[in-house]
Amino acid sequence: MTLSAPTPAGRDFEFSDRDFRRVCELIHQRVGIALAPAKRDMVYGRLSRRLRALGLRSFQDYLDRLESEGGEEWQSFTNALTTNLTSFFREPHHFEKLAEELHQRASRAPLQLWSCAASTGEEPYSMAITACETFGTTSPPVRILATDVDTQVLATAAQGVYPLERIANLDPALKRRYFQRGSGPHEGKCRVLPALRALIEFRPLNLLNPRYEVAGPFDALFCRNVMIYFDKPTQRGILSRLVHHMGDDGLLYTGHSENYLHAADLIQPCGRTLYRRTRGAGA
Repeated sequence: MTLSAPTPAGRDFEFSDRDFRRVCELIHQRVGIALAPAKRDMVYGRLSRRLRALGLRSFQDYLDRLESEGGEEWQSFTNALTTNLTSFFREPHHFEKLAEELHQRASRAPLQLWSCAASTGEEPYSMAITACETFGTTSPPVRILATDVDTQVLATAAQGVYPLERIANLDPALKRRYFQRGSGPHEGKCRVLPALRALIEFRPLNLLNPRYEVAGPFDALFCRNVMIYFDKPTQRGILSRLVHHMGDDGLLYTGHSENYLHAADLIQPCGRTLYRRTRGAGA
C-alpha cells in the first residue's frame, strides 16, 4: 500500500517539490517567467484558486489536465502567475523625457508609442496624458499600443475604471482634466476621460512569441519592470525582436532595476534607464 505525504497544516492541497518544478517549467515555456524557489508559497496560493474553481483534488491532477487538455486554462494559468505592480506616472522622469521627445518630434506626427507590459493600464494612460499635455489637446497626433500577456489585467485597463486612491497622488489639475469621478453605485471610483481611451489600442501579446504582429516603427517603447522576471537568454530573445519595431531614433524605456550590458550589440544606453537601438541591430 502506498501512502501519500500529509498535506501541510492550513493547506487544502498537497504541493510537492515535483509539482513546483513542473509549474516553473511550464510558466517558463509559456511566457518566459523564471520563478525563484522563494515564490513557492505565492504559486500555491494563486493556483490553488484554479484547483477549487475546477473541482480538482491535487496539483498533480491540475497540471496533468493542463498539459493534456490545455485550451483556455493555459490563459488562466498564465494570468494567475503573472505579477502586476504599477501606478500612474511610475518613474516620473520617463514621462518628463517622453514629453520632451514628443515636442521635438511634433513635425513628424503621427507618433507611435508602445506600452508592451501594460498591466492594468496606468502606464499607457500616463503616456496618453503626457501626450495631451504636450500638445495642449485631448486629441494629440499620437497612437498608443498597449499589450500584455495577462488578459484579465488588460480587460481592466480597457475599462479605465479605478478606485479613487489610485489617483490620490496625482496633480489636482490632471485629475480634473483627465478623470471623471463616479457617483451613486460608482462612488469611490473614477474613470479615465473617454478621449484618453480613444488614443489607445489594447491587445494581448506574449513577448515570447517568435514574431510581434504590431505596426511601428515606434518612437517610444516602454518595456519596464517586466524583464526582471526573465532569465538572460529570454531577455536577449525579447530584445532582439523589440529592436525590429524601434525607429532609428526610437527610445526604449526600461525599469530602474534592469540592466542590458549583455545585449550591447542590440541596444545602447543613452540616458537614465533609456536605450537606443545599436547601429545595425534589427536591420
